[in-house]
Amino acid sequence: MNKYAYEARDSASNKIVKSTVQAESETAAARLLTAQGFTPLKIELEDDKAGPLKRLMGRITTKDKIVFTRQLATLIGAGLPLAQSMRTVLDQTTNKKMQQIIQEIIADIEGGRALSESFAKHPAVFDKVFIALISAGEASGTLDEAMRRIAAQQEKDAAMMSKIRGALIYPIIVLVVILAVVAFMLLTVVPQVKNLYVDLNKELPMLTQVMVSSADFFINFWWLVFIIIGVGIYFFMQYLKTESGIRNRDLFKLNVPLFKGMFRKLYMARFSRTGQTLLSTGVAMLDMLNITSEAVNNVIISDGITRSAEKVKGGKSLSSSLKNEEYFLEMVPQMIKIGEQSGKIDEMMGKCAQIYEDELDEEIRTISTAIEPALMVVMAVVAGGIVGAVLFPIYGLVGGVGL
Repeated sequence: MNKYAYEARDSASNKIVKSTVQAESETAAARLLTAQGFTPLKIELEDDKAGPLKRLMGRITTKDKIVFTRQLATLIGAGLPLAQSMRTVLDQTTNKKMQQIIQEIIADIEGGRALSESFAKHPAVFDKVFIALISAGEASGTLDEAMRRIAAQQEKDAAMMSKIRGALIYPIIVLVVILAVVAFMLLTVVPQVKNLYVDLNKELPMLTQVMVSSADFFINFWWLVFIIIGVGIYFFMQYLKTESGIRNRDLFKLNVPLFKGMFRKLYMARFSRTGQTLLSTGVAMLDMLNITSEAVNNVIISDGITRSAEKVKGGKSLSSSLKNEEYFLEMVPQMIKIGEQSGKIDEMMGKCAQIYEDELDEEIRTISTAIEPALMVVMAVVAGGIVGAVLFPIYGLVGGVGL
């Protein structure tokens, strides 16, 4: 999906609107705008408009969205009119991009649009879960409660992702340090050992010869190494954007040794928490399944939810529909079945989410504890290999001189 900046005329109010939209192509963006009641005047790729620094500075973070949602929920709950509440939040918002979006939403509201429709014009910021909850809140007259649920959902999801990133950062740092040490030894110490052997007309040991050859190649062809790495990373990133790449990446997450339990619990917690939030706000079962299939952010899990939705549409219960899905942990259909019997599916999905969130915390702690000694072993092996390649030749030379 690409992000396009557009300038269009709103058919309802005849006003000129400037914003962004996500679409596969410029033509698709134009069709989307037309379907929303706009007459496109100008559409251009967002990446062509702004440099990397400008795009980074204008990024709307999860924290920005949480603060916006909490503030708006509080003001609406206090009885302030919607437009006035939005203007109050606008005055308290510091992010320029967020301010621009809020101003556009205010203009839409004052033009007679529903709040959910106004939010839906900004899919890059407000996802389908957000829109569905706002729509349900408007229909039931509990908009403030719906927004509090949205903020709670965003906070829990952000907290889970933060913990997972924290668990992955340590091994990445250690691996970077290992690579830096290896590069330093190859480029500084190993060439000196080579020169020593050349001066004495001695033959290098095999391990040292391998390191010397690697160092010579990197010194003479460093530009080629960087080109190969850069091209490899570029094509790998492009592959990850394809349908096959996305599917294989998500499948890898669900099956990668050591981390697969963590990822599976993350997706179960996300599915259960999102489902609980949607159902408790009044969203219909099939709509909930369609929305959560996108919210889980894993196409393998999403496919399982979609298959289950088709079975539910055919008359089967949700618990039996999920029961035979390969990557759904057993507790999910079990808890949903209890909810179906008691008439409290949303409540049981919430409890299921809490269980998996707690288990995810424990899983992350276990991985962090297990991965540290494993990385220490890797560092010891690498350091030992380098020391052996450097010191053994020197000891051999000393022994030869002694004889």
